[in-house]
Amino acid sequence: MALNGAETKACEAAASAPMLDQVQTWAAVNSGSRNLAGLRTMAGLLADAFSALPGALELVPPDPVNVVDADGSVRAIEHGDHLLLTVRPEAPVQLLFTGHYDTVFGADHSFQTLRWLEDSRLNGPGTADMKGGLALMLAALKAVETTPAAAQLGYQVLIDSDEEVGSPSSAALIARSARGKAAAFTYEPALPDGTLAGARAGSGNFSLVVSGRSAHAGRNPEDGRNAVLAAADLALRLEKAIGPRLSINPAKIDGGGPNNVVPDRAILRINFRPATPEDEARARAHLDSAVAMVAAEREVNIHVHGGFGRPPKPLDPAAERLFGLVRDCGADLGLDVAWKATGGVCDGNNIAAQGVPVVDTMGARGGAIHSAEEFLIPESLPERAKLSTLAILRLAERGRP
Repeated sequence: MALNGAETKACEAAASAPMLDQVQTWAAVNSGSRNLAGLRTMAGLLADAFSALPGALELVPPDPVNVVDADGSVRAIEHGDHLLLTVRPEAPVQLLFTGHYDTVFGADHSFQTLRWLEDSRLNGPGTADMKGGLALMLAALKAVETTPAAAQLGYQVLIDSDEEVGSPSSAALIARSARGKAAAFTYEPALPDGTLAGARAGSGNFSLVVSGRSAHAGRNPEDGRNAVLAAADLALRLEKAIGPRLSINPAKIDGGGPNNVVPDRAILRINFRPATPEDEARARAHLDSAVAMVAAEREVNIHVHGGFGRPPKPLDPAAERLFGLVRDCGADLGLDVAWKATGGVCDGNNIAAQGVPVVDTMGARGGAIHSAEEFLIPESLPERAKLSTLAILRLAERGRP
């Protein structure tokens, strides 16, 4: 269908927003997930920018999070505040827009500066993932606010500080914000050709702390209980659960010491990627079984720390309808919108777990994310801002996907 006058005007307004300037300003700020000073600076810049929208804006403190250190001890770890904007909560149509402002590049990482590549792509930390997405999200919402349809539309904008480390301090806030929404858009980058992520696997991260018994490796090794061997045994047993819909990656074993001492402490770090909720349940059952068997057979204690922070995100009928709406909007703008399944995870997994349809790659086109070759395709900023604007307006009109 052709765009009507209000849609055309709003799309043009979104496309003309100073998105590239914003991206360059924001990407110049190091906001690595553990760089609290940089996160504070970035949160302030975003609060200033998003205050151009109506509604109540707040910086929500992170939930407490614990991590297991290499010696098996548990300690608290800090995260940045999360930006939450609530607009017209009593409006008949309620949507959710999410993103993150942390990057994988810490304050001590060598990748800190922006440069233009020969093919006019912008190389820089977070340009695609996802400061470009935040800029075009803001442009689209500001354009929507100029239309009569805005009166029918309420929404929340949630931009968290910890997505790149699994959103441990924002997961509960994401869940609360998603409940009751008709649909959601998350602004992770699309692939360079514009392809979106469709179904996503889930993700679970665990630290399995093994406590054995030390002994002299030559004089009385039989009195010891080797924690490193137990951790390795666990990894091999868990590997047996790998299948076409469940990947398991034993990533690291911490522990051990001098060669003449039977090690009494080890920590196995492991990641699960289940394709469906049923696969997640199978993975958890297999983990519990392996832990019980190794603990009994090797006479060690094993503490399981962690969990499935990203539920699987299959494409259900509501999600398929939302993808269809975005595809149709793209067609009306002259864009070919397609999607495919991926093993990657993001906050969209957590939104879908609340029964809310979500398209989670509504951001800019770009690539090589999580590397020093990360790049943004600048012409995708106005292109994708128009796509979001049109999709939001049509959701406001229809009330649901």
